Amino acid sequence: MATKLVIAIVQDKDANYLSDQFIDQNVRATKLSTTGGFLQSGNTTFMIGIEEERVSEVLEIIKKASHTREEFMTPSVNMDVNMEGTTAYPIKVQVGGATVLVLPVDQFERF
Repeated sequence: MATKLVIAIVQDKDANYLSDQFIDQNVRATKLSTTGGFLQSGNTTFMIGIEEERVSEVLEIIKKASHTREEFMTPSVNMDVNMEGTTAYPIKVQVGGATVLVLPVDQFERF
């Protein structure tokens, strides 16, 4: 039976709900606290070793639990330019959702 490694990076705001969904669906996941993206916001990375036949099920759980949302951010001002009349205004950006990688696994053991 082939095994895959699913790595899912989600916003912290979605992590607890997603973790609960994994438990409800009997999906074992390792949860890591991570930071990344251009907003340098808190993320959670889930690592899941799963049978190939259940990968689509896991992807569907992640898709349903991970929501995109809009947030405002203030871009950094380039310090190389003359600061007169330069004001950084907040802009609306889309964040959230999930970044998912599915990788082959040569060997998978559970002890």
